[in-house]
Amino acid sequence: MGKRAILCVDDEAIITLSLMRELRDRFRERFVYETALSAVDALQLLDELAAEGIELALVISDWLMPGMNGDEFLKEVRRGHPEAKTILLTGHASAESLALMQEEALTNCVITKPWRRGELLDRAASLVGDSA
Repeated sequence: MGKRAILCVDDEAIITLSLMRELRDRFRERFVYETALSAVDALQLLDELAAEGIELALVISDWLMPGMNGDEFLKEVRRGHPEAKTILLTGHASAESLALMQEEALTNCVITKPWRRGELLDRAASLVGDSA
């Protein structure tokens, strides 16, 4: 199996760093870990990963971000990487937005902020097929 990546996207650097640390603690060297502080930067990073032959395994994205919300971003991710699994983190998404995202199958699961470490890691593991 080739290299696989997990991408964390949030406009707050402390959040992306925290997510990356928790994921690395759990999955160790099984994945390439990347972060982006905006959806636009994340889309560019996805192109770079694809050019390097790295498969996108999982995207964890905030919902409320400047420029492009998480639902718009995940729609773009689905368009270019339909095999990728996604987790939406939110403390702000409306019930209507969440319902629409589920209807359009834009995310595999929604986790509210502040997340519980165990829940996040268990969900991530089940989505990437890692039971370790």
